[in-house]
Amino acid sequence: MLVKVFGSAVFGVEATTITVEVNIDKGVGYHLVGLPDNAIKESSYRIAAALKNNGYQLPVKKITINMAPADLRKEGSAYDVTLAIGILIASGQILADEVDRYVIMGELSLDGGLQPIKGALSIAIKAKEEGFKGFFLPIQNVKEAAIVEGLDVYGISNVIEVIDFFSGKATLEPTVIDTKEEFNKTLDFPEFDFSDVKGQESIKRCMEIAAAGGHNIILIGPPGSGKTMLAKRLPSILPPMTLKEALETTKIHSVAGKIKDAGLMSQRPFRAPHHTASSVSLVGGGSYPQPGEISLSHNGVLFLDELPEFKREVLEVMRQPLEDREVTISRAKFTITYPSSFMLVASMNPSPGGYFNDPNSPVTSSPSEMQRYLSKISGPLLDRIDIHIEVTPVPFEKLTETRNAEPSVVIRERVIRARDIQSARFESYEHIHYNAQMGTKLSRQFCALDEASLQLLKTAMERLNLSARAYDRILKVARTIADLEAAETVQSNHIAEAIQYRSLDRDGWLG
Repeated sequence: MLVKVFGSAVFGVEATTITVEVNIDKGVGYHLVGLPDNAIKESSYRIAAALKNNGYQLPVKKITINMAPADLRKEGSAYDVTLAIGILIASGQILADEVDRYVIMGELSLDGGLQPIKGALSIAIKAKEEGFKGFFLPIQNVKEAAIVEGLDVYGISNVIEVIDFFSGKATLEPTVIDTKEEFNKTLDFPEFDFSDVKGQESIKRCMEIAAAGGHNIILIGPPGSGKTMLAKRLPSILPPMTLKEALETTKIHSVAGKIKDAGLMSQRPFRAPHHTASSVSLVGGGSYPQPGEISLSHNGVLFLDELPEFKREVLEVMRQPLEDREVTISRAKFTITYPSSFMLVASMNPSPGGYFNDPNSPVTSSPSEMQRYLSKISGPLLDRIDIHIEVTPVPFEKLTETRNAEPSVVIRERVIRARDIQSARFESYEHIHYNAQMGTKLSRQFCALDEASLQLLKTAMERLNLSARAYDRILKVARTIADLEAAETVQSNHIAEAIQYRSLDRDGWLG
């Protein structure tokens, strides 16, 4: 008897429906075709034990299973339940006239229990698009899949629940989640707050500008000056995610298996990989492609602490994602694209010893050592970072102040107002939402300068020997400073402040 059941494969961040054809005939054997990996080939052992422990059995006949499309490689153990239900129906142990209206996924334990799967949200979206009535999946993943409206999503803890549903012995209630209500729930404010930061007013100003315009920023300062402390507090002043951003972010984390018994992600992600990270872990890829840190930071912050300690080839792979806000991974057999619109926050010491330009500490590194240390960061990468700012140690008097600094919630209100101005400005542009996303044409259009501003910028370009890309960065940052003041046009004082935030372009840093 031939039976068709349906599962799904996640490729990149999108799902593809897989048709599982099960045929049982005379003879003995278990034949699985359609480019399955080893985890799927081992499924027969898990299925046999799970069925036996729940009162059913793997038939002693010739079982042939085809997973179509046969030219698409399938991986992982999430097809266990799909195969098990197909075998039971094909062998006549249960009747299920409507099985072709459902997508079924889940990894089996030997007692029939289900383990969580990856990409549940992507699978649910695809199932709805293709007109399926419902989706059976492990109960651990039910909240993220139930975000999709118009699809009956059933969270199951044991394969017997699916068997009883199709054989008519029991009914299941689909999980229903009000996506908007889930998204609009009052969120706990982030753990880290700018009110904890003593002094550093100029640095907090830079962080506010970066948050308001979505600009990349690098903090340069000696050990203990507060670079990491400041970076960890940046998410607390970023505007809340829109529903669309929340769905995009949840989808990526679902594919990576990072959603733990949760539904919609409503906090912007903050990722901080160690400097020993490989290029694959950063941009994604691998034998079975997975999103990397820059995609997991989508709509959030990627923090690279001690930037020169990262391998140069690892840093260089970020150049294209920083510019295009997506990463394309090409291999001989596949090409996939992951979204990666993130804010890069980097920190570094100004020298190997850490105390260059610190008047209270001697310079212990030779010029050649300093040049070798700083040259780990290429000029093209630095050009893609809008704001460079020096962080100096906080004086004792500031550390002992009892007065609380300005809290994140107040700064965030100013950031949101500036973002609202930008949203209105770019309303007619589909993929542009804030200033950092402007291309050259838009930056010329929305950052028009008067004669005084042009002369000031010309002088800075000549003296600092800035690149054309740095010129665009200055314009964008100046536009954000103007937005924070609700100014219609960019003035010379906005340009002057933006030029100050190019520390690494000055003589004495990179030579």
